[in-house]
Amino acid sequence: MPASEIKQKIDNAVKDAMRARDKQRVGALRLAMSEFKKIEVDERIELDDARVLAILDKMTKQRKDSLAQYEAAGREDLVAQEAFEIELIKEFLPTELTTEELDALVQAAIAESGASSMREMGQVMAILKPQIQGRADVGAVSGQVKSLLS
Repeated sequence: MPASEIKQKIDNAVKDAMRARDKQRVGALRLAMSEFKKIEVDERIELDDARVLAILDKMTKQRKDSLAQYEAAGREDLVAQEAFEIELIKEFLPTELTTEELDALVQAAIAESGASSMREMGQVMAILKPQIQGRADVGAVSGQVKSLLS
């Protein structure tokens, strides 16, 4: 399994942030690196880019959930931190898909799987997930597939 280029970029970014004495950036990047290390140790594997993207995607989703809760509670200090971490993680994710690109991928996946009902939604999502990982919200894409199949 090839080593992850994204993980290497994040590792280099940690070193650069340390040299620049940017404590906030170092802390946020170290959170990502610790998540990678935890999975590598637990599963005794070396992460590839696909797995790193999945982890970063999950971290972004967690931060968006926290951001909404902090906004509701009026905790502006924590809102700013979560927003900073979301933007930082996005630096290492591939560019997001446009609506047109996403629509085309969904249509192609439905055609490829031959899905015609909700029962085949899993097949469509199995085709789509590797293509959209880190580039689109999987939940939103799932809703789009659901509406097209129903």
